[in-house]
Amino acid sequence: MGHSWVQYMGDFPNTEERLEMTNNADVLIIGGGFTGLMAATRLEHHGKRVMVLDKGRSIGGRMATRRLGERGVADHGAQFFTVRTPLFQSFVDHWLESKLVFLWSMGWSSGSLAPVTDDGHPRYAVSNGMNALMKQLASALQDVRINTEVSQLQAHGSQWQATDTQGAVYHAPMILLTPPVPQSLALLETGRITLNAEDREQLNAIEYLPNLTGLFAFDRDLRLPPPGAVQRRGAPISWIGNNKQKGISEDTVITVQADGTYSAQLWEDSDDRILNALFTDLRVYLSEDVMPRESQLKRWRYAYATHKHPQPYLLAQDHHGLMFAGDAFGTESRVEGAFTSGYLAGEALAAL
Repeated sequence: MGHSWVQYMGDFPNTEERLEMTNNADVLIIGGGFTGLMAATRLEHHGKRVMVLDKGRSIGGRMATRRLGERGVADHGAQFFTVRTPLFQSFVDHWLESKLVFLWSMGWSSGSLAPVTDDGHPRYAVSNGMNALMKQLASALQDVRINTEVSQLQAHGSQWQATDTQGAVYHAPMILLTPPVPQSLALLETGRITLNAEDREQLNAIEYLPNLTGLFAFDRDLRLPPPGAVQRRGAPISWIGNNKQKGISEDTVITVQADGTYSAQLWEDSDDRILNALFTDLRVYLSEDVMPRESQLKRWRYAYATHKHPQPYLLAQDHHGLMFAGDAFGTESRVEGAFTSGYLAGEALAAL
């Protein structure tokens, strides 16, 4: 079938029966980012059979980590996260105790020689890279499938039917869509599923900006201002982080991220031109003769929700069991927002 399973439970007599049984669930979740995995965690806690389908080669969405060479590792989506709510703090405390996450900093350099400003808000990172947290969450779930891109969504009575690009069909009475909202709406259109005017207006009001991220690997040890990152809010290059100083990479790999407006301006340019633009800002911290041995570009089309839905999820009014969630829903910042949206969406679906 061309699918990959992160994990599945149960022994089945033959392939045909296994596929028939595992392609039916109580809740089908499209998207295996933080929101989807947390929703699945809560639903399974309430005894629901859940299936998570993700089109990527790895689970986790923008909680993404990439290898460069044999010893280079870089976070190329979310770089850290903060905590503002007791609910998220309770989970983070558990992850801290198990050493899955660690306190990286209480503030960042702005690029000057002035000391880092301590604003009292811890910034956490994940041991071995941000994606390691997502893999840990996925490993505890019964049915998470990667390399599985849903190409069509249809409603048949009380059942939702999803079909992937390989032709496999999945059924569930409830479905949670966690991709960026434009992608979720496009998926509904494949099955001619129409939302009422109020729901569509609220979803269409959500707006995004993209992100361009450059990864630059070096053969020599390089240092950024402690603790290994520069954050410049409102500047075209908003983030420069050294993954070796961060503690997740043996080699020096530096992540450079453009802000949303600058990313939108550069979006149609070639990869080489974009990488050159990102490297120009990094050069301030390098000797003139230092050049990367390898560079890679990651494009995130829907990285920043500039206009969010005020509630942590949206339950469709005219379609039973259809819900939208993600980091564009709710009031918390991106990583915590994705967590909160998934947690509360899972609780709400379990109560239906």
